[in-house]
Amino acid sequence: MNRHLLASLLLPLTLLAGCGKAAETAKAPAGPAVAVVNGKEISKSEFDLYVENVARQSKREITEAEKSQLLDQFISMQLAAEAASKDGIEKEAKVQDQLALARLNVLVDSGLQQWLEKNPVTDAELRPEYDAQVAQMPKEYHARHILVDDQAKAEAITKELKAGGDFAKSAQKNSKDPSGKNGGDLGWFTLETMVKPFSDAVAALQPGQMTDAPVQSQFGWHVIKLEESRVTSPPPFEEVKDRVKVLVQRKKLQTYLDDLRKNAKVEKKI
Repeated sequence: MNRHLLASLLLPLTLLAGCGKAAETAKAPAGPAVAVVNGKEISKSEFDLYVENVARQSKREITEAEKSQLLDQFISMQLAAEAASKDGIEKEAKVQDQLALARLNVLVDSGLQQWLEKNPVTDAELRPEYDAQVAQMPKEYHARHILVDDQAKAEAITKELKAGGDFAKSAQKNSKDPSGKNGGDLGWFTLETMVKPFSDAVAALQPGQMTDAPVQSQFGWHVIKLEESRVTSPPPFEEVKDRVKVLVQRKKLQTYLDDLRKNAKVEKKI
């Protein structure tokens, strides 16, 4: 699982991704050194983590030539941190809070990553989630409408259409909406993309049916005809399997965090 998922789940806790080393102890991790700065070794593992963070943030591979430049940058960072420490900056309350937050970020990120490795998503968990997502896919509607400013005019148009008038021609003649030139055709849409009075009216219609009375919205008065409706075709399971896996991982993590919260003693002060 990539770390972007953890960041999306725990956004308030992961504000310092890539800066976690600032929160660790002064002792460098075990491993060969890539440089020695004022007597302090910079381990290869620590530098490799820095390069990894740069690559992730830039979203590209780091070349060997670039690593030499990055090492110079990292050495400069070490020197700047050493100078700041000598000036007593790390004793300032705000800096201590930032270091504590960075440490928290590292522990959360690594801890949740390890938990997911110990509790991997199984194939048996994927299909039910896929089916649930498919069931929530919105229905699509194809409709026409005639939009006018006056209720009386909208009622007169409705009466005319009920008597056998041509909806498309009436829209071209009467509608103030840009769709009027296309016979009021709105194409395919989901209810969520329309204002509520309009979407409620469309949802109540059957294909080929028009509204018995004009519908008012903030735009004016609508005369609506539903041409057809359809269920959105879901993508094949194999095509979205990885995305489904991310959803399941997120839910498993949330359940894990909820359980931790239930078993903890928490007293909020604000």
